[in-house]
Amino acid sequence: MPGAEPYAGHDGAAVLLLVGSGLVIVPALVVYAIRQLVRARTRSQSPSTSRSAYVKSAAGWAWAAAAGVYTWGVLHLFLLDDAAQSRACAKATGTARFTGYEPSYIPLHFGCRTRDGRTVEAVIPAYVNPSALFLTVCAVVLTGFAIAHSRERHPCPDK
Repeated sequence: MPGAEPYAGHDGAAVLLLVGSGLVIVPALVVYAIRQLVRARTRSQSPSTSRSAYVKSAAGWAWAAAAGVYTWGVLHLFLLDDAAQSRACAKATGTARFTGYEPSYIPLHFGCRTRDGRTVEAVIPAYVNPSALFLTVCAVVLTGFAIAHSRERHPCPDK
């Protein structure tokens, strides 16, 4: 309920959990993508197995990039205390006085409500949400290709 606590921002524990998760997940996905790429490059693999490893590697890179961009946005929240949030809103709204915050995790957003009802983004860079969305769509599509290719090579037995 927005009116109950107008200046309530993102939950600190959730932000810390998201930053910590991102700092673990992104390197793990990069390692996975590199391993798949190395697997694809080995000469002993069949062309079909090699293609599958390339697609899995591309999916891993896309997931790592999406998680990295999102984590980068969350880091902007992590570095803000209450005073910094207030200064960011004052700077973003200019002469308009702000009346509260509008935080969200998906899409990642830290908005400042003004008296005239507008909400102005104050903290998260403008490129974070579109980039994270684009990379997530790419990752989902590539993961779908990898799953479909894997099912072609290893069909399930009839029951």
